[in-house]
Amino acid sequence: MPDDRTAAVAPPLLDRTAVGARLRQMRKARQMTLKQLSETSGVPLSTLSKMELAQVAVSYEKLAAAARGLNLDIAQLFRSSPTASAPAPATVVVDSLAQVAGYSTGTYDYYPIAGAFPERRMTPAYARIFARERGQFDDFIRHPGQEFAMVISGRVRIEFETGEAVSIGPQQTAYFDSQVGHIYLSESEDGGDAQVMVVMTDR
Repeated sequence: MPDDRTAAVAPPLLDRTAVGARLRQMRKARQMTLKQLSETSGVPLSTLSKMELAQVAVSYEKLAAAARGLNLDIAQLFRSSPTASAPAPATVVVDSLAQVAGYSTGTYDYYPIAGAFPERRMTPAYARIFARERGQFDDFIRHPGQEFAMVISGRVRIEFETGEAVSIGPQQTAYFDSQVGHIYLSESEDGGDAQVMVVMTDR
């Protein structure tokens, strides 16, 4: 029987150089120094500098914090700025994940979806989870708001800094406070990845 994880074509990943360049461009456009962005985002100045220079791949947590510090939707770091004359879309349809640019952290790849929708209140994302052990992360991931996850394929274990853990398979879901430190681990058979749809809010 064919493995549906290998049959699917992986969406494109952005080179972290492009993400770093957009972060720097948007910071400069707001006339902010790295020190100022560090103060507003809580991300260490040295980390921000490495992010802009593409010297390090960082977690969603740090990219999202940098975006919040710039008063941006994180998806704006993954796509070109729309032209001033472009109308705001009433509905954003994504025909294929192949249209969505993603970012690799080494432990997982994630792809923010529907970033063109104006003033989004949710951040939906498709993610491929590769990490299989807690030791592959420097720390638990924490960010404001709440998080909903539904497994598309494979099996995922979500571990929390409280010691709680849940294991979910295809079409099973989890909803939790994303301010509580958490990580996603793949428990898929044969050492494969797991695919997950995640929706996050800052509220």
